[in-house]
Amino acid sequence: MNLPSFIWLWKIAAWSMGFSILAYLLLAMTGTWMFQARQTRNRRPRWLRSGHYIIGGIMVALVLLLLGIGLVGTLGHYGTLNHSAHFGAGLTVVGLVLISAWSATQISPGRPWARTVHISANAVLFIAFAWVTWTGWTVVQKYLP
Repeated sequence: MNLPSFIWLWKIAAWSMGFSILAYLLLAMTGTWMFQARQTRNRRPRWLRSGHYIIGGIMVALVLLLLGIGLVGTLGHYGTLNHSAHFGAGLTVVGLVLISAWSATQISPGRPWARTVHISANAVLFIAFAWVTWTGWTVVQKYLP
């Protein structure tokens, strides 16, 4: 396809990825804070849980934006998908983020498995973010002059 340069799209993707990683780090900090408060039976600030949810929602939106950019950019450039390991890495991140978000909504005293799923998904997400960052960087190198 003869399409205009997608450099503007890659800039949006780079900022979105940076903010996604920042959101992940903030979620790790607030999640650890909630865990420590629960373990020590200390009161946590009232805003902590809702803040954790809001940051999580922002991360979900950013990851879905990245998915959209990846699909549009890849289809626009190649006409098909799955030209590198970045496709699998990206789908893995999207899946883990959605599992994490869904399991977060299930956490309650009656569902102890939900917290385990949530924390496990986030632990694996750390590795998946590293993988998608690495593969994304190799993809970006193909587009830079």
